[in-house]
Amino acid sequence: MKKILYTLLFLLPFNVLASSGVKLDSADIDLTDTMAMERGAKYYVTYCLGCHSAKHIRYKRIAIDLKLDETEVLKVVAPFGAGIYDQMHSAMNAHDAEKWFGTTPPDLSLIARSRGADWLYTYLRSFYAEPGKAPLGVNNVVFPDVGMPNVFWQLQGTQSAITQKIDGHDVITGLKLEQPGQMTPKEFDKMVNDLVNFLVYVGEPVQLERQQMGKYVLFFILMFIALAYLLKKEYWKDVH
Repeated sequence: MKKILYTLLFLLPFNVLASSGVKLDSADIDLTDTMAMERGAKYYVTYCLGCHSAKHIRYKRIAIDLKLDETEVLKVVAPFGAGIYDQMHSAMNAHDAEKWFGTTPPDLSLIARSRGADWLYTYLRSFYAEPGKAPLGVNNVVFPDVGMPNVFWQLQGTQSAITQKIDGHDVITGLKLEQPGQMTPKEFDKMVNDLVNFLVYVGEPVQLERQQMGKYVLFFILMFIALAYLLKKEYWKDVH
């Protein structure tokens, strides 16, 4: 019984365990929306690639899947100097990263699969100012004491935490926008959703093909079951 319980615990979705009881907002993921994923790819290169690689995807694959011209991908999406067959590597080396942040920022190729789209969507919108918080003066509701800065602060603006005393402890019950950013909250949410949409695609570029193929596989299985049943009846019809 112990082994069964441990197995079930291990199989629990990681995003449920990682949310620490925080209610996650729902991301609107649509892998057929190539324009949204193209925008998400641009946001990733602009705001994330400086620290985080996504080395399991190449610009060539992005061009094929999003039905974009290779020249356009190199001009609009990829950083300056990148080649169409290059992986999405960060320019930051591991030594500098560890010196500045205390650890090497992780590769985000599979982050959407390990954390979940809703976790990412909520996390990226949940940074708030915490004066005196080392080293960056910011914290995050979903990931307390995270070492990552709020790279979207200029777009989102500055948020503060709304706290309430519960059982003698200060509990964050919400976030308040103290200083508006370059985007309205609605525009910022849309931007983050596009970025998460892209990361979901990066985590499994063949997801749409897999789902489409799955229909034919299920149809084949059903036909095979029907044929096997008819053969069974034919073989055993004279056996009493």
